[in-house]
Parts: sequence; structure tokens; C-alpha cells
Amino acid sequence: MTGPDPLVRELLVALDRAAGVPLRRQLETHLRAGVRDGRLRAGTRLPSSRDLARQLGVSRGVVVDAYAALGAQGFLVLRPRAAPVVAAVAPAAPADEDASEDEDRPPRHDFTATAPDVALFDRAAWARALARVLREAPDAALDYGDPLGTPAARAALAGHLGRVRGVVADPAAVAIVQGYTQAVDVAFRALADRGARVVAFESPSHDEQWRVARRAGLRPVTVPVDADGLRVDALAATDADAVVVTPAHQFPTGVVLAPERRRALLAWAAERGATIVEDDYDAEFRYDRAPVGTLQGLDPERVLYVGTASKTLAPALRTGWAVVPATLRPAFAAGKNDADGGSPALEQLALAELLRGGAYERGVLRARARYRARRDALVAALRAELPACGIAGVAAGLHLVLRLPAGADEAAAAAACAAARIRVRPLGDWALDGVRDPAPALVLGYGWLAEPAIPAAVRALAAALATVA
Repeated sequence: MTGPDPLVRELLVALDRAAGVPLRRQLETHLRAGVRDGRLRAGTRLPSSRDLARQLGVSRGVVVDAYAALGAQGFLVLRPRAAPVVAAVAPAAPADEDASEDEDRPPRHDFTATAPDVALFDRAAWARALARVLREAPDAALDYGDPLGTPAARAALAGHLGRVRGVVADPAAVAIVQGYTQAVDVAFRALADRGARVVAFESPSHDEQWRVARRAGLRPVTVPVDADGLRVDALAATDADAVVVTPAHQFPTGVVLAPERRRALLAWAAERGATIVEDDYDAEFRYDRAPVGTLQGLDPERVLYVGTASKTLAPALRTGWAVVPATLRPAFAAGKNDADGGSPALEQLALAELLRGGAYERGVLRARARYRARRDALVAALRAELPACGIAGVAAGLHLVLRLPAGADEAAAAAACAAARIRVRPLGDWALDGVRDPAPALVLGYGWLAEPAIPAAVRALAAALATVA
């Protein structure tokens, strides 16, 4: 392994021990400024934490914490047993004399719950797949095609989903869409065309799909979630014609829909003639238990299955898929055609290449191992720094739920974190009906947290929470 860039072997850092500002913060500020003003160029290798601590005459912990904070903010790329590398960031804008010093500063630690680590995206494999498609695709593949997708991509996805998720589908049932939001938008409009008027959502859950339902002309209602998932008894008390569920790993609570609830939900749909929209957003990242099969595999004509490559590849690809029941397929195809005439064909063919050649699954396995290591590191740090808090929803996905002690104010806790420049959201933020869970909690994502940054991030989180204990 090569050492640090000779230009930065001796970093010109002046720490003022009489300034009343923590040394870690001084070092963090200096290095961040060096990255933003171009003195530390993208790709530059910095000294190891041990070497820099010796240069500056400070404890190694000061440097480790500063590096970890900058890694969490995206200024450094941190990898286990490797020197930090300066990341590519936009240059700083000219200073506004009237602007507050704290305005628009990135968080010191980012626990965003919905973000994957895009650095794990295998760009080389994607580039090879695209290059092969461009060389070998027939001219007809470049012409206007079926709005539901290319035959090759639909066939590859049907095989993949059947093998790894238990989805029952032939290629004709598969639609290629531009991400989850487009999938549910087209699905909601297809349901409205067939007479649906009301759609139910889990609460808590994403509020974005609530707005999508309204734009499609549907009236949203909420159904509570408990330790066994969606409460089907409460769903039956509504007049819903459809329901959106996350049965494999409920967002954001992390619970799994219990077997008896799964049976009851399918029975409700059959009795009412309703449609279940199954959001399988992160089921490929399951760590401690066998994967939970899909609802769609139990009743393909009642369940519209939705998945996405945003977590397994990258959100920027805007690639997702839906497996559509036969009765909804004509309306779904018409809606997709109206939306964009069909998703980009070259990207679909590249995805098919990854699926057929095994590169897609190999990438998932690598990412799963990395995320599991981050999950384990985060759980260990939370147990050490916040022993009075409970931890839930850890079996899968890219986030967990930190249960605060009884009587704690989760909104105040989140505000204290924001004041310390720690990005985190309280569980109640996702309560669509405004009814907060009586057990206060924070939702912590680890998709953006490199392992070396996790201990410092949790120490900062604990310090912030201590101010409102």
C-alpha cells in the first residue's frame, strides 16, 4: 500500500490550544477548508491518524474523530486499514458577508435512513454491460418499443425475482419503470381507472406516496402498525379499495408482517376485491434470518409487486420494476405509455446483462456484507454509548430504530441532534395521521456511514441526547 501524497506528508495545520475551541474541531475545520478551496485535491491520500497525531502532538483520538466526521460529511473517503483519501466535492462558493457561519453547513454525522452508499455501485460492471449492449444490440432494440419494457429485461427480471424473492410471474407481467415513485403513480392511476377511490397506507410510512395517491385522484387513509406489522383488523374497518404495505421490512419501524397477518391481509383483499401493492424496497439486504417470501407469490392476481435497483445499484439509474396482475395490466401499460413512452432501453438491456451474467447478484452480496458490518458496528456503538436505549428493526435494510427511554421527547431529541449538526429523524416524522407512537424513538440509517466513522458519530449522538435527558 502506498503512503500519503508527498505534498501532504507534513500537513500545515496550526492548532491553537488557547483558543477555547476543541482541537478536533479545529483540525476538522482546517481540513474541510483545504478540500473546499482546492489545497487538498480529490484523490490525495492523507497521513494515517497515527502519523498526523505525531506531527501535531495530539492524541490519536483527536485525529480519528476529525477524520471520521469529515468522512461522514463526504469530504474524505474512509476505508478499513487504509489512509484517508480526499473525496471529490464542489468548490466553496464565494463567501456572503451577511450569511451566518452555520448556514448550509453539511452535517457532521449523517444518519439519513433512506440513502444507500452509492460508492458501492460497481461502475466498471455497469460500463462493461452498457458497452456490450451497444456493440451487440440489434437495430430494432433502438427503435420505439413496448412501454412496459424490453423483452430481454422483462425475462431476466422474471427469472431473478422468481429465484430470489419467490415472485410468480412470466415476463408479460413485468413492467420496467423509472423508480418506485413512478411505479406507484402509474399503479394508482390504473386503480383509479378501474373504479378505486380509497387507498390505505401504513402509518408510520413515507409521506411521498400519500401525495402521489392524491394526484392520482385517490383518497388516502391510514392504518396503524404494531409489532406484527399492519393491523388488518383496522384496515378492514376502512373503505379502502387498495393498500400499500412493506411486509418484508416495514418502513420505518423495521417489523416483519407476521404470518397470521399475511393470511388475514390476503383474505381481506379476496373478500373485498381489493389490490395489495407490495413495496419490496430492501428485502435483498437481510442479515440475520432467512429471507421472507413475497405476498405476491401467494396471490399473484391480488398483489401488485414493486421493486427497485436504487438500493442494489444506484438511485441515479432510476430503474425499478412492477409485477402487475393481469386485470390491471392494460391500464398500467396505458399509464406507463402516457408517462414517458417507456423507460430507456439501453439501461434496461444493461440490467439484463448484469442479471444474466450474475454480476447483479455478486454486487448485492458484496453490498450486503458491507452493510451488515456497518449495522453490527452501529449496534455495538449504540449499546456501549446509549445502554438505556432499545434497538429494533435490525434484521434487514439500511436503518434501525433507536428506542428512547420512556417519557423522552423524541422531537426535542431530534432538535438537539440538529443543533449538534447530526442529521437524524424522529419516528413520529413518518406518522401520516399525526398520531405518534407512544414509545419515543429515532430512526438511524447507516447507508452513508463508513465503519471508521461510526464510533465518533455515536459518541456525538449520545452527547447531543444527554442535553435533553
